[in-house]
Amino acid sequence: MKLLIVEDEPVLRNALLEYLRHDGYVCEVADSYLQAHEKIKLYQYDCVLIDLTLPDGNGLDLVRTLKADGSRAGVLIISARAALDDKVLGLELGADDYLAKPFHLVELNARLKAIIRRRQFQGQHHLLFRDLSVFPEQALVLVRDEPLTLTRKEYDLLLFLLANPNRVLTKESIAEHLWGDDADTADSFDFIYTHLKNLRKKLQEKGVDNYIRTIYGTGYKLSTE
Repeated sequence: MKLLIVEDEPVLRNALLEYLRHDGYVCEVADSYLQAHEKIKLYQYDCVLIDLTLPDGNGLDLVRTLKADGSRAGVLIISARAALDDKVLGLELGADDYLAKPFHLVELNARLKAIIRRRQFQGQHHLLFRDLSVFPEQALVLVRDEPLTLTRKEYDLLLFLLANPNRVLTKESIAEHLWGDDADTADSFDFIYTHLKNLRKKLQEKGVDNYIRTIYGTGYKLSTE
Protein backbone atom coordinates (compact mmCIF):
# COMPACT_ATOMS: atom_id res chain seq x y z
CA MET A 1 0.00 0.00 0.00
CA LYS A 2 1.32 3.42 -0.96
CA LEU A 3 0.91 6.41 1.35
CA LEU A 4 1.70 10.10 1.23
CA ILE A 5 2.43 11.71 4.61
CA VAL A 6 1.89 15.49 4.56
CA GLU A 7 3.37 16.77 7.80
CA ASP A 8 5.71 19.73 8.46
CA GLU A 9 6.82 18.69 11.97
CA PRO A 10 10.08 16.72 11.43
CA VAL A 11 9.84 14.61 14.60
CA LEU A 12 6.29 13.45 13.93
CA ARG A 13 6.91 13.04 10.20
CA ASN A 14 9.91 10.79 10.82
CA ALA A 15 8.06 8.80 13.47
CA LEU A 16 5.16 8.19 11.08
CA LEU A 17 7.55 7.29 8.28
CA GLU A 18 9.50 4.77 10.36
CA TYR A 19 6.43 3.17 11.94
CA LEU A 20 4.42 2.81 8.74
CA ARG A 21 7.34 1.58 6.66
CA HIS A 22 8.05 -1.03 9.31
CA ASP A 23 4.43 -2.16 8.94
CA GLY A 24 4.98 -2.70 5.22
CA TYR A 25 3.64 0.50 3.67
CA VAL A 26 5.43 2.28 0.84
CA CYS A 27 5.65 5.84 2.13
CA GLU A 28 6.42 9.21 0.59
CA VAL A 29 6.54 12.47 2.51
CA ALA A 30 5.84 16.13 1.89
CA ASP A 31 6.67 18.87 4.40
CA SER A 32 4.82 21.71 2.68
CA TYR A 33 1.62 22.47 0.83
CA LEU A 34 3.40 23.04 -2.50
CA GLN A 35 5.36 19.80 -2.30
CA ALA A 36 2.24 17.83 -1.37
CA HIS A 37 0.22 19.46 -4.16
CA GLU A 38 2.87 18.51 -6.71
CA LYS A 39 2.93 14.90 -5.54
CA ILE A 40 -0.82 14.36 -5.57
CA LYS A 41 -0.94 15.82 -9.08
CA LEU A 42 1.82 13.50 -10.33
CA TYR A 43 1.29 10.25 -8.44
CA GLN A 44 -1.44 7.95 -7.16
CA TYR A 45 -1.75 6.87 -3.55
CA ASP A 46 -3.88 4.46 -1.58
CA CYS A 47 -4.20 6.97 1.24
CA VAL A 48 -2.98 10.50 2.00
CA LEU A 49 -2.38 11.66 5.58
CA ILE A 50 -2.83 15.43 5.68
CA ASP A 51 -1.92 17.91 8.40
CA LEU A 52 -4.20 20.93 8.16
CA THR A 53 -1.68 23.51 9.36
CA LEU A 54 1.14 23.75 6.83
CA PRO A 55 3.69 26.58 6.59
CA ASP A 56 2.59 27.64 3.09
CA GLY A 57 -1.05 26.65 2.86
CA ASN A 58 -4.12 24.93 4.28
CA GLY A 59 -4.32 21.15 4.18
CA LEU A 60 -8.05 21.39 3.46
CA ASP A 61 -7.16 22.74 0.02
CA LEU A 62 -5.29 19.49 -0.65
CA VAL A 63 -8.46 17.59 0.18
CA ARG A 64 -10.32 19.81 -2.30
CA THR A 65 -7.72 19.12 -4.97
CA LEU A 66 -7.86 15.35 -4.46
CA LYS A 67 -11.64 15.32 -4.74
CA ALA A 68 -11.73 17.68 -7.73
CA ASP A 69 -9.27 15.39 -9.54
CA GLY A 70 -11.38 12.32 -8.82
CA SER A 71 -8.56 10.68 -6.87
CA ARG A 72 -9.23 7.19 -5.52
CA ALA A 73 -6.98 7.83 -2.52
CA GLY A 74 -8.40 7.71 0.96
CA VAL A 75 -7.86 10.83 3.08
CA LEU A 76 -7.01 10.87 6.79
CA ILE A 77 -6.69 14.33 8.32
CA ILE A 78 -4.21 14.57 11.20
CA SER A 79 -4.13 17.90 12.96
CA ALA A 80 -3.74 19.65 16.28
CA ARG A 81 -6.64 21.83 15.25
CA ALA A 82 -9.33 19.87 17.04
CA ALA A 83 -12.04 22.50 16.47
CA LEU A 84 -15.36 20.95 15.50
CA ASP A 85 -15.69 23.27 12.48
CA ASP A 86 -12.40 22.01 11.00
CA LYS A 87 -13.40 18.41 11.50
CA VAL A 88 -16.85 18.88 9.98
CA LEU A 89 -15.51 20.84 7.03
CA GLY A 90 -12.82 18.25 6.34
CA LEU A 91 -15.35 15.43 6.33
CA GLU A 92 -17.78 17.43 4.21
CA LEU A 93 -15.02 18.01 1.65
CA GLY A 94 -14.58 14.25 1.35
CA ALA A 95 -12.00 13.22 3.94
CA ASP A 96 -12.56 9.69 5.23
CA ASP A 97 -11.52 10.29 8.82
CA TYR A 98 -10.06 12.87 11.21
CA LEU A 99 -7.53 12.19 13.94
CA ALA A 100 -6.59 14.91 16.41
CA LYS A 101 -3.02 15.21 17.72
CA PRO A 102 -1.62 13.77 19.87
CA PHE A 103 -2.56 10.25 18.84
CA HIS A 104 -1.22 6.72 19.22
CA LEU A 105 0.45 5.26 16.13
CA VAL A 106 -1.46 2.01 16.64
CA GLU A 107 -4.77 3.89 16.40
CA LEU A 108 -3.62 5.75 13.28
CA ASN A 109 -2.64 2.45 11.66
CA ALA A 110 -6.02 0.90 12.49
CA ARG A 111 -7.82 3.85 10.93
CA LEU A 112 -5.61 3.67 7.85
CA LYS A 113 -6.45 0.02 7.35
CA ALA A 114 -10.15 0.73 7.77
CA ILE A 115 -10.02 3.52 5.18
CA ILE A 116 -8.14 1.40 2.65
CA ARG A 117 -10.51 -1.52 3.22
CA ARG A 118 -13.54 0.70 2.63
CA ARG A 119 -11.99 2.45 -0.37
CA GLN A 120 -10.55 -0.49 -2.26
CA PHE A 121 -12.42 -3.52 -1.01
CA GLN A 122 -15.90 -2.24 -0.14
CA GLY A 123 -15.28 -2.73 3.58
CA GLN A 124 -14.60 -6.45 3.30
CA HIS A 125 -12.21 -8.06 5.74
CA HIS A 126 -11.24 -10.60 3.10
CA LEU A 127 -11.26 -10.67 -0.69
CA LEU A 128 -12.49 -13.39 -2.97
CA PHE A 129 -11.20 -13.56 -6.53
CA ARG A 130 -11.79 -16.74 -8.49
CA ASP A 131 -9.76 -19.36 -6.56
CA LEU A 132 -8.02 -16.79 -4.37
CA SER A 133 -8.93 -15.71 -0.85
CA VAL A 134 -6.95 -12.79 0.54
CA PHE A 135 -7.01 -11.47 4.10
CA PRO A 136 -5.29 -8.03 3.92
CA GLU A 137 -4.99 -7.44 7.65
CA GLN A 138 -3.08 -10.72 8.07
CA ALA A 139 -1.29 -10.49 4.69
CA LEU A 140 -2.59 -14.02 4.11
CA VAL A 141 -3.31 -15.50 0.67
CA LEU A 142 -5.10 -18.81 0.14
CA VAL A 143 -5.45 -20.70 -3.13
CA ARG A 144 -8.35 -23.13 -2.83
CA ASP A 145 -7.89 -22.94 0.95
CA GLU A 146 -4.16 -23.72 0.72
CA PRO A 147 -1.71 -21.01 1.92
CA LEU A 148 0.36 -19.28 -0.76
CA THR A 149 3.78 -18.10 0.39
CA LEU A 150 4.76 -14.76 -1.15
CA THR A 151 7.48 -12.20 -0.59
CA ARG A 152 6.34 -8.78 0.59
CA LYS A 153 6.66 -7.28 -2.89
CA GLU A 154 4.86 -10.21 -4.51
CA TYR A 155 2.03 -9.83 -2.01
CA ASP A 156 1.81 -6.06 -2.54
CA LEU A 157 1.81 -6.61 -6.29
CA LEU A 158 -1.03 -9.13 -6.04
CA LEU A 159 -3.03 -6.77 -3.83
CA PHE A 160 -2.49 -3.91 -6.31
CA LEU A 161 -3.76 -6.12 -9.13
CA LEU A 162 -6.74 -7.24 -7.04
CA ALA A 163 -7.67 -3.62 -6.40
CA ASN A 164 -7.73 -3.04 -10.16
CA PRO A 165 -9.32 -6.11 -11.79
CA ASN A 166 -9.46 -6.00 -15.60
CA ARG A 167 -7.62 -2.68 -15.55
CA VAL A 168 -4.35 -2.45 -17.47
CA LEU A 169 -1.54 -1.32 -15.16
CA THR A 170 1.61 0.05 -16.73
CA LYS A 171 5.07 -0.90 -15.48
CA GLU A 172 5.49 2.72 -14.41
CA SER A 173 2.33 2.69 -12.27
CA ILE A 174 3.33 -0.63 -10.68
CA ALA A 175 6.83 0.66 -9.89
CA GLU A 176 5.48 3.87 -8.35
CA HIS A 177 2.97 1.93 -6.27
CA LEU A 178 5.45 -0.61 -4.93
CA TRP A 179 8.56 1.55 -4.55
CA GLY A 180 7.32 5.15 -4.34
CA ASP A 181 10.00 7.80 -4.87
CA ASP A 182 12.69 5.11 -5.23
CA ALA A 183 11.16 4.05 -8.56
CA ASP A 184 12.38 7.30 -10.11
CA THR A 185 16.00 6.18 -9.69
CA ALA A 186 15.57 2.91 -11.59
CA ASP A 187 17.42 2.57 -14.90
CA SER A 188 14.73 0.20 -16.19
CA PHE A 189 11.61 -1.62 -15.00
CA ASP A 190 13.01 -5.11 -15.54
CA PHE A 191 12.61 -5.78 -11.81
CA ILE A 192 8.82 -5.53 -12.30
CA TYR A 193 8.98 -8.42 -14.76
CA THR A 194 10.97 -10.48 -12.24
CA HIS A 195 8.35 -10.02 -9.50
CA LEU A 196 5.50 -10.76 -11.92
CA LYS A 197 7.28 -13.87 -13.20
CA ASN A 198 7.76 -15.16 -9.65
CA LEU A 199 4.16 -14.40 -8.69
CA ARG A 200 2.83 -16.18 -11.77
CA LYS A 201 5.04 -19.19 -11.10
CA LYS A 202 3.79 -19.53 -7.53
CA LEU A 203 0.17 -19.28 -8.69
CA GLN A 204 0.79 -21.90 -11.37
CA GLU A 205 2.36 -24.24 -8.82
CA LYS A 206 -0.91 -24.04 -6.89
CA GLY A 207 -2.85 -24.97 -10.02
CA VAL A 208 -4.17 -21.55 -11.03
CA ASP A 209 -3.08 -19.99 -14.30
CA ASN A 210 -3.90 -17.16 -16.69
CA TYR A 211 -4.84 -14.78 -13.88
CA ILE A 212 -2.22 -12.18 -14.77
CA ARG A 213 -2.15 -11.27 -18.43
CA THR A 214 0.50 -9.33 -20.29
CA ILE A 215 -0.79 -6.54 -22.51
CA TYR A 216 2.20 -6.20 -24.81
CA GLY A 217 3.56 -2.71 -25.12
CA THR A 218 1.27 -1.46 -22.35
CA GLY A 219 1.43 -3.40 -19.08
CA TYR A 220 -0.41 -6.09 -17.15
CA LYS A 221 -3.91 -6.81 -15.90
CA LEU A 222 -5.67 -9.25 -13.59
CA SER A 223 -8.25 -11.06 -15.66
CA THR A 224 -11.64 -11.94 -14.20
CA GLU A 225 -12.22 -14.57 -16.92
